[in-house]
Amino acid sequence: MVQSKAKSVAQYLRELPEDRRSAIAEIRKVVLASVDDGIEEMMSYGMIGYHVPLRVYPAGYHCDPAMPLPYLSLASQKNHMAIYMMGLYMDPVDTEWFADAWRASGKKLKMGKSCVRFTKLEDVPLDVVAEAIQRMPSQRYITTYESVIIGTGKSRKVASSEQSVAKKAAKK
Repeated sequence: MVQSKAKSVAQYLRELPEDRRSAIAEIRKVVLASVDDGIEEMMSYGMIGYHVPLRVYPAGYHCDPAMPLPYLSLASQKNHMAIYMMGLYMDPVDTEWFADAWRASGKKLKMGKSCVRFTKLEDVPLDVVAEAIQRMPSQRYITTYESVIIGTGKSRKVASSEQSVAKKAAKK
């Protein structure tokens, strides 16, 4: 499964093979227990996504201001499962802390820019994932995100509710 067509998290989980379902479900429990009130769960990009909703951050995602700001995703890919932690992509200090903490757990780290790939739950130090999420609460994430966007020169514009409605209608 690369990109699911599931409309809900429950449907996404039901569609996974049992071993992957149990692994993703356990990591999902850790994520839900670790995020603050400024983060919400939803399906996004064919994965389980966690976002800063527009009610918290009306500017939305710079690539599509009508979309909530992506924070973290969980996915079952063809050859592995992955945790995408966007905050790590933006903060080199947290990235270094995360890599060191993961390795200190004795588990092998397979990490890209913002994703950690694994094949079974036993490969994931859940306490490190929880602490990484807690180190990047929603307000710190927003501040970090804005500083990165400003640093790249990309424009920030707040999506009006009319623009959001029009974009959603056009997609249907």
